[in-house]
Amino acid sequence: MTSLSGHEGRRTAVGQLLFAELLIGSVGVFVHESGQDAVTAVFYRCLFGGLFLLIWGLARGHLRGLWQERALLRGAVVSGVLLVLNWVALFAGMARSSIGVATMVYHFFPFVMLLLAALLLGERTRPADLGWTLLAFVGVVGSADPVRMWRHADATYLVGIGMTLLAAGLCGASLLMSRQLGKQRPFALVMLQCWVGVAMLAGFSSTGVFHAGWHWGWLVGLGVIHSGIVYVLFYSSYARLPVASIAVMAFIYPLVTLVLDYLVYGHRLVPVQFAGLALIVLGTLGVNLKWTLWPAPARRACVPE
Repeated sequence: MTSLSGHEGRRTAVGQLLFAELLIGSVGVFVHESGQDAVTAVFYRCLFGGLFLLIWGLARGHLRGLWQERALLRGAVVSGVLLVLNWVALFAGMARSSIGVATMVYHFFPFVMLLLAALLLGERTRPADLGWTLLAFVGVVGSADPVRMWRHADATYLVGIGMTLLAAGLCGASLLMSRQLGKQRPFALVMLQCWVGVAMLAGFSSTGVFHAGWHWGWLVGLGVIHSGIVYVLFYSSYARLPVASIAVMAFIYPLVTLVLDYLVYGHRLVPVQFAGLALIVLGTLGVNLKWTLWPAPARRACVPE
């Protein structure tokens, strides 16, 4: 009976995570359809997401005793600044290249996190992981369509790719900080990061948003769905799933983005970009699932003479 209930719990967690990845894959469409600049879009993502998480956290008791945890509060401020700047850079990159291309380039952030952990925290990294990281970096180059960049890309496209790479670096740094801080209270950490974003961007958000229109629906959705519901689903499923399952399901996000970018905006990808995406997926799986790049040498049996 216990085994059956555990199996059912895992199936529920898989369903929750699948739904969350499907939702987060539409974030670029919400940003584009809102018609707002990157800073304004991120401000309202933080505002509406923070309000949703605050209400949910109070109702569920996730925020009890939060203000007494000084280390968490200090860490949330620093990691929140990095997270918010990452969102701004990502949305700006999407606006200057395309939703699909920016999402693929952005998915280099797990490897930024790996390299920063090795350089700054002295964490030991397997040689195979470095190889998979290099392979994924080749994928990032391919996903940006280097032929177009060399022959036809204008300055706007190049700036978009550069801003997306900057977003990946900021995201990796933010996640590296949040990994330890959010082990016990990840929900509270995300809520605090959203409110850090509100405080950071309140004076820079465009006042042109203050008129009736459909853009409010997209902005509310951006906050409630992509910073609220998605994170509730993420954190309620992570605790019940092995890392391997989480790593594999993470690739639903860029795939959904590519499909929506094609269906909604007609942005076709060339073969080299598909190859780049495949290398990013392969490299990420290699790191997360601890694959080896070459078979281990066979051990010689000790035969007594």
